[in-house]
Amino acid sequence: MNVLSTEHVEGCAPILQGLWESVKPEQREILLSPYLPASYAFLTHVLLCAPFLALDALGSVCQRVRSWRITAGSGPPPSPRRWFDCFWRVLYRYLTTVLPATALFHLLRSPVLPELAPSCWQLFVEVFACLLLFDTLFFIWHFVMHRVPWLYRSTHQLHHQHRVPFALAAQDSSSLELLSLLLLALSSAWVVGCHPLSEAFFHLINSWLAVEDHCGYDLPWALHRLLPCLGGAPCHQAHHSLHNVNYAPYFTHWDLLFGTYRASAQYLRPE
Repeated sequence: MNVLSTEHVEGCAPILQGLWESVKPEQREILLSPYLPASYAFLTHVLLCAPFLALDALGSVCQRVRSWRITAGSGPPPSPRRWFDCFWRVLYRYLTTVLPATALFHLLRSPVLPELAPSCWQLFVEVFACLLLFDTLFFIWHFVMHRVPWLYRSTHQLHHQHRVPFALAAQDSSSLELLSLLLLALSSAWVVGCHPLSEAFFHLINSWLAVEDHCGYDLPWALHRLLPCLGGAPCHQAHHSLHNVNYAPYFTHWDLLFGTYRASAQYLRPE
């Protein structure tokens, strides 16, 4: 290992470097696969939804779990059949639209795998920058979809069939909307110039935030309770109920700036 890489490992991120070096050459070919972005997005989404499927099942027998459900007439948790139908709709749209389109986009990016892992600081800055950029782009796109009637009907209305969303429904959208959101995420990582490890962490956090926003639970350990700059599930449920508030996916600053923020007590879980 050369002097540069030694300093990098000893002074910055030995764990990240070890993780990066553990990826064998044949495995690195997978990282260059044009089919990786869509496959990774779908699989992480489904896996991150699994705990909320368990919560929905526990809700029928556990009062504590039911108390975490967001109120405002949300009704019972979604049935297993509703989860099953949603799963197949999302899978179909990934296979028919998202996978081929993102594969082409990935080929155009011509990714190069660096020799070194990012430092811890570089990882944090790149992931945070991607989240901020994606949040901004999504806010603009989401606002436009709601304010242009034909665009709403053709692209976004399908997602709003869920007046009370649940975790898997985070990606239950039209093919065009699903594709546009993944392209926004990929473009954010490309603009920031992310290391592949940083990009993987960004997509993972992005998926988790989307699932948590749609889960239908105001959990005591939810991220929006730890970080007041996040809106969380109560804010996003207000969006699904009222349609004209809380356009940003995660942070609240854009909605506060444009006067579209809403955190009414009727959408919050009672203490």
